Amino acid sequence: MSVFTLSSDDALYYEYYPPESDKGCTFVFFNALTADTSTWEAVIGPKVRAMGHGTLAYNMRGQIDSPFSPELTLDMDLIVDDASRLLTDIKPTQPILVGLSIGGLFAARNCLNGIDAAGLVLINTLRKDGPRLKWIGDALVRAVQVGGLDLFRDLFLPLLMNENWQKENRHNFLKPGGTYQPLDKKSGHYKLLAEAGRTSNWNLPYEKLEVPTLVITGLEDHVFLERNIVDDLFSRIPNGRRVDMPDAGHLIPAEKPEELSDILLTFAKEVA
Repeated sequence: MSVFTLSSDDALYYEYYPPESDKGCTFVFFNALTADTSTWEAVIGPKVRAMGHGTLAYNMRGQIDSPFSPELTLDMDLIVDDASRLLTDIKPTQPILVGLSIGGLFAARNCLNGIDAAGLVLINTLRKDGPRLKWIGDALVRAVQVGGLDLFRDLFLPLLMNENWQKENRHNFLKPGGTYQPLDKKSGHYKLLAEAGRTSNWNLPYEKLEVPTLVITGLEDHVFLERNIVDDLFSRIPNGRRVDMPDAGHLIPAEKPEELSDILLTFAKEVA
């Protein structure tokens, strides 16, 4: 658990465990916008490390313990550059970049920008710019403007998560008598949703992704998943593999961490 200093006011919190030997890979985890390193460290990180691999999980500027200068715009270019600087400094062995949702976009752009990776994993990432995606992004921001992350979760988790997760976790949400508070517009989570979430360029040149790329799709994602778009974009990846998970939604590390760990370990055997 360390901090990578970017400037006097800016830094990235990260947790790094190198592989046991040069034969191991290092899974580098890229968060979704409202997540943090705990997404990966509850189950997935310990399980892949038990098999001799390393892990690097970090929080982007604006997430927990990663401070940022108030005047900064937390957009895609800044986030991608921060990850590149961190990877260049740590130099992890045989890195496999693993991105959840928009985190996959940031991971893919690092590969396209020249980061030498052994593999790339895109978890519920494939989507196209357009009026639907823009509407969703604007709605997410409107939700936190009105009721913070609590309202955001109450509204969207039933659409993002699989039914088993909903049954097991429903009691933690929509609390009787609960009140909502707007999210501070100066907070990191708000700025990430408003600045990175609504302005990122999803138009990737997939044909140029030469790195072995694993696309994982949760078929119970009722917000971002458009199957025809996933099929089309996947067909453009020259060295692609694909795993569809019928009983998973959008946030697979929380819904199916054991199964996801096994998929990642299998991919590491293929590319190491």
